[in-house]
Amino acid sequence: MGNSYAGQLKSAQFEEALHNSIEASLRCSSVVPRPIFSQLYLDPDQHPFSSADVKPKVEDLDKDLVHRYTQNGSLDFSNNLTVNEMEDDEDDEEMSDSNSPPIPYSQKPAPEGSCTTDGFCQAGKDLRLVSLCMEQIDIPAGFLLVGAKSPNLPEHILVCAVDKRFLPDDHGKNALLGFSGNCIGCGERGFRYFTEFSNHINLKLTTQPKKQKHLKYYLVRSSQGVLSKGPLICWKECRSRQSSATCHSMKPNSSVSSTVTPENGTTNGYKSGFIQTDAANGNSSHGGKSSASSSTPARPGNYSLSPRPSYASGDQATMFISGPPKKRHRGWYPGSPVPQPGLVVPVPTVRPLSRSESLLSAPVPQTPLTGILQPRPIPAGETVIVPENLLTNSGVRPVILIGYGTLPYFYGNVGDIVVSPLLVNCYKIPQLENKDLEHLGLTGSQLLSVENMILLTIQYLVRLGQHQSRALAESMLTTSEFLKEISYELITGKVSFLASHFKTTSLGDDLDKLLDKMQQRRGESVVTPFNGDLHECVSAQEAAAMIPTQNLDLDIETFQIYQPQLTVARKLLSQVCAIADSGSQSLDLGHFSKVDFIIIVPRSEVLVQQTLQRIRQSGVLVDLGLEENGTAYQRAEKYVVRLDNEIQTKFEVFMRRVKQNPYTLFVLVHDNSHVELTSVISGSLSHGEPSHGLADRVINCREVLEAFNLLVLQVSSFPYTLQTQQSRISSSNEVHWIQLDNMEDMSCEEKLYFGLNEYSKSLQWGITSPLLRCDETFEKMVNTLLERYPRLHSMVVRCYLLIQQYSEALMALTTMASLRDHSTPETLSIMDDLISSPGKTRSGRGHMLIIRVPSVQLAMLAKERLQEVRDKLGLQYRFEIILGNPASELSVATHFVARLKTWRGNEPEEWTPRTYQDLEGLPCIVILTGKDPLGETFPRSLKYCDLRLIDSSYLTRTALEQEVGLACCYVSKEVIRGPAVALDLSGKEQERATTSENDSDELLIDLERPQSNSSAVTGTSGSIMENGVSSSSAADRSQKLSLTPSFQSPANSMGLDEGVSAGTGGAGETLKQECDSLGPQMASSTTSKPSSSSSSSSGPRALSWPGQLPQGCRGLHAALPPIVILSKAAYSLLGSQRGGKPPASSSLLPHADVAWVSSLRPLLHKDMSSEEQSLYYRQWTSALTQASQGQETSKSPGVGKTGSYLQFLRILFRMLIRLLEVDVYDEGEINADHSECSGISQAEGEPWPDIESFSKMPFDVSVHDPKYSLMSLVYTEKLAGVKQEAIKDSKVEEPRKRGTVSMMLTKYAAYNTFHHCEQCHQYMDCTSASQMSDSTLHAFTFSSSMLGEEVQLYFIIPKSKESHFVFSKQGKHLESMRLPLVSDKNLNAVKSPIFTPSSGRHEHGLLNLFHAMEGISHLHLLVVKEYEMPLYRKYWPNHIMLVLPGMFNNAGVGAARFLIKELSYHNLELERNRLEELGVKRQCVWPFIVVMDDSCVLWNIHSVQDQTSQPMEAGVSRKNVSLKTTPKIIHYAILGIQKWSSKLTSQSLKAPFSRCHVHDFILLNIDLTQNVQYDFNRYFCEDVDFNLRTNSSGLLICRFNNFSLMKKHVQVGGQRDFIIKPKIMVSESLAPILPLQYVCAPDSEHTLLAAPAQFLLEKFLQHASYKLFPKAIHNFKSPVLAIDCYLNIGPEVAICYISSRPHSSNVNCEGVFFSGLLLYLCDSFVGADLLKKFKFLKGATLCVICQDRSSLRQTIVRLELEDEWQFRLRDEFQTANSSDDKPLYFLTGRHV
Repeated sequence: MGNSYAGQLKSAQFEEALHNSIEASLRCSSVVPRPIFSQLYLDPDQHPFSSADVKPKVEDLDKDLVHRYTQNGSLDFSNNLTVNEMEDDEDDEEMSDSNSPPIPYSQKPAPEGSCTTDGFCQAGKDLRLVSLCMEQIDIPAGFLLVGAKSPNLPEHILVCAVDKRFLPDDHGKNALLGFSGNCIGCGERGFRYFTEFSNHINLKLTTQPKKQKHLKYYLVRSSQGVLSKGPLICWKECRSRQSSATCHSMKPNSSVSSTVTPENGTTNGYKSGFIQTDAANGNSSHGGKSSASSSTPARPGNYSLSPRPSYASGDQATMFISGPPKKRHRGWYPGSPVPQPGLVVPVPTVRPLSRSESLLSAPVPQTPLTGILQPRPIPAGETVIVPENLLTNSGVRPVILIGYGTLPYFYGNVGDIVVSPLLVNCYKIPQLENKDLEHLGLTGSQLLSVENMILLTIQYLVRLGQHQSRALAESMLTTSEFLKEISYELITGKVSFLASHFKTTSLGDDLDKLLDKMQQRRGESVVTPFNGDLHECVSAQEAAAMIPTQNLDLDIETFQIYQPQLTVARKLLSQVCAIADSGSQSLDLGHFSKVDFIIIVPRSEVLVQQTLQRIRQSGVLVDLGLEENGTAYQRAEKYVVRLDNEIQTKFEVFMRRVKQNPYTLFVLVHDNSHVELTSVISGSLSHGEPSHGLADRVINCREVLEAFNLLVLQVSSFPYTLQTQQSRISSSNEVHWIQLDNMEDMSCEEKLYFGLNEYSKSLQWGITSPLLRCDETFEKMVNTLLERYPRLHSMVVRCYLLIQQYSEALMALTTMASLRDHSTPETLSIMDDLISSPGKTRSGRGHMLIIRVPSVQLAMLAKERLQEVRDKLGLQYRFEIILGNPASELSVATHFVARLKTWRGNEPEEWTPRTYQDLEGLPCIVILTGKDPLGETFPRSLKYCDLRLIDSSYLTRTALEQEVGLACCYVSKEVIRGPAVALDLSGKEQERATTSENDSDELLIDLERPQSNSSAVTGTSGSIMENGVSSSSAADRSQKLSLTPSFQSPANSMGLDEGVSAGTGGAGETLKQECDSLGPQMASSTTSKPSSSSSSSSGPRALSWPGQLPQGCRGLHAALPPIVILSKAAYSLLGSQRGGKPPASSSLLPHADVAWVSSLRPLLHKDMSSEEQSLYYRQWTSALTQASQGQETSKSPGVGKTGSYLQFLRILFRMLIRLLEVDVYDEGEINADHSECSGISQAEGEPWPDIESFSKMPFDVSVHDPKYSLMSLVYTEKLAGVKQEAIKDSKVEEPRKRGTVSMMLTKYAAYNTFHHCEQCHQYMDCTSASQMSDSTLHAFTFSSSMLGEEVQLYFIIPKSKESHFVFSKQGKHLESMRLPLVSDKNLNAVKSPIFTPSSGRHEHGLLNLFHAMEGISHLHLLVVKEYEMPLYRKYWPNHIMLVLPGMFNNAGVGAARFLIKELSYHNLELERNRLEELGVKRQCVWPFIVVMDDSCVLWNIHSVQDQTSQPMEAGVSRKNVSLKTTPKIIHYAILGIQKWSSKLTSQSLKAPFSRCHVHDFILLNIDLTQNVQYDFNRYFCEDVDFNLRTNSSGLLICRFNNFSLMKKHVQVGGQRDFIIKPKIMVSESLAPILPLQYVCAPDSEHTLLAAPAQFLLEKFLQHASYKLFPKAIHNFKSPVLAIDCYLNIGPEVAICYISSRPHSSNVNCEGVFFSGLLLYLCDSFVGADLLKKFKFLKGATLCVICQDRSSLRQTIVRLELEDEWQFRLRDEFQTANSSDDKPLYFLTGRHV
């Protein structure tokens, strides 16, 4: 940057001056930084400019601003950040064109006694805008309010009134000379001179006052009436020296800054010119002023870079270089650095030279902007000529950073400069609210002004020196572009000078001649392949024939699934279930019976083979039933598709399968989905093949999005392109790899993942040979060469140097020791280890070295050169050199293949290695090429990862982490140490210190094991190097994978059945067990013919199934992870972890295809989980293209993702099978040994019992339903003889899990809401919104004698079901529900109305009876509580609801059954009356209803012959059809069927009918049972109680034994216990309340509980038998006498049920001495005489239960209990309710 002063400042002084300036600016209380130096100077040795600096006039700047505002008239200026309004106090613009100092100005002293305070006029009135913004100011006509600036009050504007004739118009013209203004403070008018006026308002100037300089803004009133700063006053003609006709283009006064920076942002402001002479300096910055803001690029950072019109910038690019330089340094003009939206922004052009140039030549990016005016041609004088010798002089290609202004036209050698927009967005600080600032931990005052940011940037850049400019230029290219650039340099021969430089060795010898000489000296012999040192030679034939020992510790890895993979697979499954449950994606899992899949992988041959191996070894094809065992090996290939041009045909075949198999759920796994996802921009794998956007076209094509039976799983370790503001994948659809949070979690894991974080931390271990290294010597060599070859891409220079380093190291170690000093120690030690380790054993195993060379051409060059050197040195049998090109298969020399086969043992003759894992143990160099590593897994023998070529072109998080991820792997726990363990491992293996810390966050940033992966375990063999890194240190190499399974749950899928909703439904438990039980089976499900040992996985696949070492090797010490050698740039980012912060790499831009939304954002912090990082990136990044943002990502730091998704497919299939299955109770009947013989023999095949003989059978009062196994036995005479101990033993196992078994659902099952199919679509239909409103609400009132009051129920009747009801003619009033006649013979309808009480099971209740009824007509009513009605209506809109009154909201199931029966009887009477009028006899109306539970799932029919049970072909309907065939049916009170169990045998089926209890599913004759009621208070055993009442009334109960009912185990809702809580919560953490605390003494201080009294009573009685009836315990000969009720008083006690009703049939209790008496709410039928008939044991106990204390006393008196029973005051109790909850009272007594 030139200047016309003599003398140069040394750079140290320059830095100091710059530093002082910045510090002063930062400390300065005013916003305006005051420049302390006027120009920046550089050392003379830095090629000074000889130039005249050109300065634009300040007025021109101001006009630009006004022009900018006035073009877009409606801008709101009120929010402009004052930080951007930088003024230049020393603006002495048009005074003189020389560099002479300003003329001093002395102001006239103020009159005596007047005010001289800044901001006030001499009369002492406040003029500051902040004080006056709300005032109403009167000004004369023709005057305007304007703002003046005082140099002493930079942050304030002073308000003045000025005659507008003296102000310019919008074009900066027509202002009258002179001044006329008024003071709005004191009101003084008529100031005719601005000097006089400025004295009055105390401007205190040091220069001549000028209106043009100090009157800055128009003031305007906002819509709220607030006076605020408006547009700048446009004092100058807007178009300087151009014609003012181009009024839409903006004036350029910017200069070029040849600044360099690695950050992304903009240098704001440059000196104004590159002069026509040799003006550019490569590493300096111009602190000049630039005029207009640069425009925002639409996609920062991605420009196509061939010579063409340059980057769009803020004004018309005119560069006027006319006349000598103007004055000294000035600040920046007031205004925002970003153009306002809606402005027209012209684009300057870079005029390309006529010679053809490569990409880097003129990287002047262009951004398409709408509404752009193309610039007009301008005179040559307005151009900057780039001199011929610029590069030669500066040694580097200068980078011009666009900061604040516009660019000039460049002419001449434009290929030698780079224009970068990097900084543009950095300086754009968004206007943030205070709360946003607080969130960022800032206050408004802490925000730096743009000027200060620019000063800081300049200081930063000056310190960095010149290599940054090359780094900056190179980092502007996308990966594909720089690979093309390298390709171009190689093809066009630009590298020839460099190549010839490397033709000689470091000692100056001709390399080729030297090698030839060595080859001749060696003759025909070669270095011995193994088991011998480098000086031992054998003939080539002998070398080829040498056979190593078979290697025992190389085990063929079998496929195993480890815990983290299982967990992630389950997380994926529950995510799929959640999607199905949500209903939003119409994914109906119940619809599918099979799972099929396809895996799409990036174009890497090795990756395809690796994925195929995993599929074959896992046995998943056979497990899913897709292939037969014999053919699965060959057929695996159709399941893996490579993203290349052939994908279209394969994919079409797959989509055809998807369409043709609607009952198969297909899963499309897009592995490493970040690689091709946004390839529209970044180009593809090898450079520039036409695969752009292939993945996008496949994954997001319409067929995929619309398929209802296709899930898309996007898997990635670097899901950042899917985590942007535009992502179509909801964050809830991400599944992240699990993180081990603490040592406990770790303790159960054999291996731990060693990722990026661990590498960073390992630098603090204090071992002599760190795992993460930077080769400083190499970097110095590189820098020297870069200066010498400024036109070449640095990767080319690095690669040539690396080839030379490895070549010379090989020579130094074999023949020319003199070269040792010329190889870097790193290179030398790597090569030494590589070529010496095979010589140490007879097995010949060694290490792998990866050299990462992204450019295919460079990689091929490296392979050829190194191979040539190796062969001429005779090492071709010692180690292999392999080109790892994704586009081709591995090529390994035959003698090495033979060696691998020997180690592996029994491989077939034609075996060749196809994956890197197949190379386990082979001493080799893999030159890994391709744009990105693609997730290939490397063997455990990988020891060195050379990433010295990965430099400034890889500065995004994905790029960097992918590269280092090659080395990340699983290691033994002992390897991970804390920083304190300073071990010197040189020379010997040490016991590893166990890890003292393993922050689990590593699992996150951990490099998410980007790409390489392997399932190897750590094993050691071969040499132990000086640092103790054992030779096969590539421990279980697998990487953290972002399992980013994106379930592209198709746009329309359906719902998930059978309660497998993610973890809540009935199958939640079973699902978990099923996964667990799968573990061992899966481990063994290897296919019979593994193609190779490597269980490789696709993608950043850190497979966590390390093959186990054989027992013999377990003693060997754990190996360390591979050693990684980084470039300086990468090392400074990864090695910088300090004080618990994450590595600096985590703060990089996450991926080249995304951009930061704002340069002001919070930092990622150390403890962020991967979920939090995802949300962070979704908030702060945006995608540069709308490429494939698939439907659902799930990301996990890949520690085995292939294993995870294969396991996911497996358990998904298991679950679909589970959805076709149901868990039903499978329990044998209880109490069979003491039941009455209640069966009767009957002619075979007779459908009905003979009513006469049936009515003579005794009723079996014993309860046989296994759900009542913990209930009090019902006394029978037989029970008295049963051995008591036997029963006691059977009761010991108290809380037991009820037995269930899984059954396949048949087509006649009842279903819950998760089932959907075409047939029952209409039945269930809840799609249309109108459906809900189609139901009508009808009140139905009747009086109940039991309740003693009127009961009002509500029916909700859908329109479609109204035909079942009778309505009044006039008002649509509900009159009755239609009932059929006994004589009706319609086979297409079920006669009986079906009532199902349901609670808490709106989703899981089996209320869809369509299939169970075979689709025939039936009347089904759901009986629900009032508060649950909305939920049931939502899920079952087509069902009739019977809504119980609100008073029953807390009631038990007894209330529902009571009301069903009461309502039905009332309706029967109404129907009889209605039909009687039509001539139908009353007894001809059908009197039955069905009452069934909401968990009845399947009905079976049994026959004695086959002794098996099969699903009953016609569900309920068959039963009802058969039942109506006999006229005698109406003589039965209750009919039922037995509960199914696998123990049902022909023995138990001998009697087709039994007279016994029936449960769960009953046909109830409401006519016969009119006077027998359910106890509406009851919560438990209401059916046993009702059966006993019915039987004692002499009515017939018949159970059909040839039918059975299966009940589903539903885990939610139903007859659940209340959560018993205190009514008033004192504290949250209370101990659980025990049942004995459910009662208390009346009026005591006992904690009162919030639960119904009856519920507390029943629960108390179940647990209190020892206290209440001590004599009855296990004493079945002496039961407790219960009158008119059956209550469960515990399984240790028998109850003798006696009815008090006259003529009732009761059990014979002659001679029985009762151990207790239970009287529960007894009515008037119970009298003293009745009780006197029974005998009691001495000490028998009594319990009398009543509704309240007074009725308790009355009962005692009425029943004359005090005659025989002794009571004490303290024996009175109540349930522990408050009095408003109506507690029940009971009294206990003892028999005297």
